[in-house]
Amino acid sequence: MSFRKTFPTRPWNAAIAAAILSAAVAGCGFQPLHSRLGGAEAARLAGIRILPISNRDGQILSNFLRDKLTPLGPPRKPNYVLSVKLNETKQSLGVRVDESATRANLKMVAGFYLLMSPENKRLFSGNAQSTSSFNILSSTFATLSAEKDARVRSLRQIADQITTRVSIYLGRAR
Repeated sequence: MSFRKTFPTRPWNAAIAAAILSAAVAGCGFQPLHSRLGGAEAARLAGIRILPISNRDGQILSNFLRDKLTPLGPPRKPNYVLSVKLNETKQSLGVRVDESATRANLKMVAGFYLLMSPENKRLFSGNAQSTSSFNILSSTFATLSAEKDARVRSLRQIADQITTRVSIYLGRAR
């Protein structure tokens, strides 16, 4: 008995299977996070004012958050205010025989909270963190460049985490 006789391949079989799968996924309550960013979701995110974050790393994080939350510019009448505090720790790894490090981890933790703008009522708070590694090389310039790249990677990941958590909160709050 051949495979074709046991399992006929017809074009409508694939269409029927796709329709059944689509109905099953639609019935489970699954909804993509950014499925309606063109409407109310984008308006909610665009209504967030981001408070200044201290030091240069804070400026970079603030720029990443602005790009993700308010790409058209800061809101004139914000509905929400986002406050972020950033902490950084560095840990040396991969120690040589002469006790010099060859690798390091850069861990960044951001505590954040979202306020309702006119009342300054705290709505939501959380932490976002990221750890990036970089090589410690014999060249000081190369080491500083590697560390800077690790820092930017971590800040970008933290901005993604904050954006996702705030989006989920505002999506559920509606």
